Amino acid sequence: MAASKEPDSLSCSICLDILKIPVTLHCGHSYCMECVNGYWDQEDRCGVYSCPQCRHTYIPRPVLNKNTVLADLAGKMSQEEEEQQQQQQKQQPTPPVKVEVDPVDVECDVCTANLKLKAVKSCLVCLASFCATHLQPHYVSAAFKKHKLVEVSASIQEKICSKHDKLLEVYCRSDGQCICLLCVMDEHKGHDTVSAAAERKEKQKLFGKKKQKYQQGIQEKQKQLRQLRQKMKALQCSGAAALDQNEKAYTEIVQMADKRRCTVRELIRVQETAAVSRAEALVDRLEKDIFELRKREDELKQLSLTEDHIHFLQFNLILILRQDRSSPFIPAA
Repeated sequence: MAASKEPDSLSCSICLDILKIPVTLHCGHSYCMECVNGYWDQEDRCGVYSCPQCRHTYIPRPVLNKNTVLADLAGKMSQEEEEQQQQQQKQQPTPPVKVEVDPVDVECDVCTANLKLKAVKSCLVCLASFCATHLQPHYVSAAFKKHKLVEVSASIQEKICSKHDKLLEVYCRSDGQCICLLCVMDEHKGHDTVSAAAERKEKQKLFGKKKQKYQQGIQEKQKQLRQLRQKMKALQCSGAAALDQNEKAYTEIVQMADKRRCTVRELIRVQETAAVSRAEALVDRLEKDIFELRKREDELKQLSLTEDHIHFLQFNLILILRQDRSSPFIPAA
C-alpha cells in the first residue's frame, strides 16, 4: 500500500491510496469499491457488514453505487499530480553518465568515479573489490595466482588480522575470537584452536537446533494468534447479533406502546363524545324548562295585577291544573 498525500476525503483508508471508483456508505465514509467489497467478503460468514472506520453495521449487505462527485475530484487530483511530476522531471538536470549500483552492492575499487560497476569478488591480498572486467588479471596473470579471492565484501579489513596483516583462518575457542595462523604460534599458543570452517560447522549445528526451536515458537505463536483472531471475530459477530436483537426488541416495545396509546386515545375519545352528548341533551332540556318556568312566572305576574276577582280565581285554577298535568323538570341540587 502506498502512503497517500491527498486529503482524507479523496483517500481510501483501506489501501491508503487515492480513491478508485469511489463509493460512499450510509455512515458517510468513502472507499474504493474494490477495497470495501474485499473487506466485506471476509464478513460474509457472519452476515453482518461493518464500516472499516466507525464500525457501523449493515444488515443485509448494502448495494454499492459509484460516487460520481468524488470520482471527478479524484480524477482531477490524479491528473494534476501527473502534470506536476512531469514538470519536475523536465526541470531536473541530466545526471552524469554512470552505471547505477544498488545500495546493498559493493562498488568496484578500480572503476573511475563517473563509471562505477558492481564488484563481483574481493581479494584478501589486494584488500580491494573488483568488477568482472578488473578481476580478469587475477585469472590470467601468474602474479595474482596465489591471491585469495572471496565473495565480495564491503568490509575486507574485518577479515584481516590487525596485528599480523594476515587472513583470519583460525578460531580460538579459549578466547572466543577469530585469529590468523601467526596468532596461533604467538599469543594464542597452547589454546584450543580449530579452523574457522570446523568451528562454523559446529556452530551451524547449534544454529539448526535454535532455528528449529524458533520455528516451533513461531508456529505456536501463530496458532495462538489465529485462535485469538477467531475469538475476536466471534465476539464481533456475537456483539453485532446482540445489537440486532436489542434493536428488534426495542422496535417491538415501541410498536406495542404505540398500539396501546392509540387504543386508549380512541377509548377516551369515545367516552368523551358520549359524555358530551349526554351533557348537551341535559343542557337542552334545562334550557326548555327554564323557558317554561319563566313563561309561567310572567303569567302569574300578569294575573296578580288584574282587578277582576272572578278572572283571577278562574285563571288561577287553570294554572294549577296545568301544573299538575306537566311539572317542569327541576334538576337536583
